[in-house]
Amino acid sequence: MKIKICGFTQAQNARDAAMLGIDAIGLVFYEKSPRHVDINQALDIVQALPPFINRVGLFVNADSHFIDEVLCEVPLDTLQFHGDETPEQCAQYAMPFVKALRVNEQTNIIQLAQDYQQASGLLLDAYHPSSYGGTGDQFDWSLANVEIDLPIILAGGLTPDTAHQAASQVNPYALDVSSGVESAKGIKDIEKIKQFIKQANL
Repeated sequence: MKIKICGFTQAQNARDAAMLGIDAIGLVFYEKSPRHVDINQALDIVQALPPFINRVGLFVNADSHFIDEVLCEVPLDTLQFHGDETPEQCAQYAMPFVKALRVNEQTNIIQLAQDYQQASGLLLDAYHPSSYGGTGDQFDWSLANVEIDLPIILAGGLTPDTAHQAASQVNPYALDVSSGVESAKGIKDIEKIKQFIKQANL
């Protein structure tokens, strides 16, 4: 089971987590998030990482000039869009991207997979009317059991206690966790990450 941990704010914390064998780390370029990093922080984190870690930049309805500025300074591998970005807006950077969906009973995941067919994957997160992810809320995972061509990344309310259930019930391509492995907002608990990895791969 591939694992992405999102919302790092400290270089050594990200390096310690990466050394456990996770697949990707997420950097939040969204000022309203408590896990927000600026370009200098992001650069410090990226430079501290060992090889073969996918470096993901998360954006929410960001201005294209700002994303271009980040990409000029920070060597990211994947973009992750959590806002209301259109397929064209997501694809304009000619980079692999993941589109996050806030899922409830009204979400047509099959249609959205067709709309965002250029994406590398769809990230399914809990629906919240005013928040673009990072809430720590869990949605009804039965809604994620859909047949689509894109890899499914499951997020929302994941913890070491729910990782095994999420992996077995949904069988996603990857799990994406943030608050569920934290000791404080933006600070990851290494022991919790170890347990999360263990439970996700049972």
